[in-house]
Amino acid sequence: METMDAKALRMFMAVVRFGSIRSAAEHLNVAPSVVSRQIADTEKNIGLPLFDRTSRGVGLTDAGELVFEHGKRILEDNGLLSEQLDQLRGVQQRRIRLCCGEGFLGDLIEHGLKPFVTVYPAIRYDVRLGSTESLLDSVANGDTDIGIAYNPAIDVRVRSLAISRQPLCLVAPLGHPLLSNPQVALEDCLAGTQYALLSKGHGVTQLVSRVAANCGAAVTPLIETPSIDALRRFVVAGLGVTFLPRFAVSTELLRSALGVVELSDPLLSEASAHLMVKARRRLPTSVDRLAGYLAAEMTAFKA
Repeated sequence: METMDAKALRMFMAVVRFGSIRSAAEHLNVAPSVVSRQIADTEKNIGLPLFDRTSRGVGLTDAGELVFEHGKRILEDNGLLSEQLDQLRGVQQRRIRLCCGEGFLGDLIEHGLKPFVTVYPAIRYDVRLGSTESLLDSVANGDTDIGIAYNPAIDVRVRSLAISRQPLCLVAPLGHPLLSNPQVALEDCLAGTQYALLSKGHGVTQLVSRVAANCGAAVTPLIETPSIDALRRFVVAGLGVTFLPRFAVSTELLRSALGVVELSDPLLSEASAHLMVKARRRLPTSVDRLAGYLAAEMTAFKA
């Protein structure tokens, strides 16, 4: 088998990314027949089909998965080489892709990026929000350079550069009777109290569901939402309580708009924030420097 050249790899990766030959061709600004012919030539060269073709698009075969992983490594190495060559030329600019849970966003901007951009003004940033599950996949697949998540599941595809204990807390309106305790159990919070929760896929909800199942409590939130801001407003409006780490409501705590108390359940009290990159990836200098800076300066990663 001959090695795939850059053109063949570029077209293959585009088909995977956009889900069909037609969409890949539009992105590459070539005729669909050109992409189709290149994929056919590559499959002939390899001796195995790369795609399962259906009426809804294409999916990867086992051989396609192997070529896809190879392609991601090639693109990462090319990106690293490009940055190293730019440094030799005196060029500093690079775009860094970040993804975080919404609760980390203010901390990321105010304590992480705000001072960093003054030191490295030529770097540009793509900042997206995502659930814990989607964030893990994005980092593992190479679509995100740096991910920041709350209590992610163990995943060998990623590695954590920083981990900080951030207990899950009951967040309640001021004057709520449970706030008078030094700690409270989740079961006591779920009984007879209206509460709101993040949608499925978020680390907080996964934690709450596991602990509730262990103690035989039903999880029936009044409101489910992907928005942490909606949870904060729910509590401030006096509609009920919610569950978040302390850093997610730091602004409201400073304004004395609500109160928090740590949950006593071991799984919840040991929850943590993670700053993650793809496992076994050689980080470009700009990504490595930013990751180290975020780990040192963000409130979520300080003891």
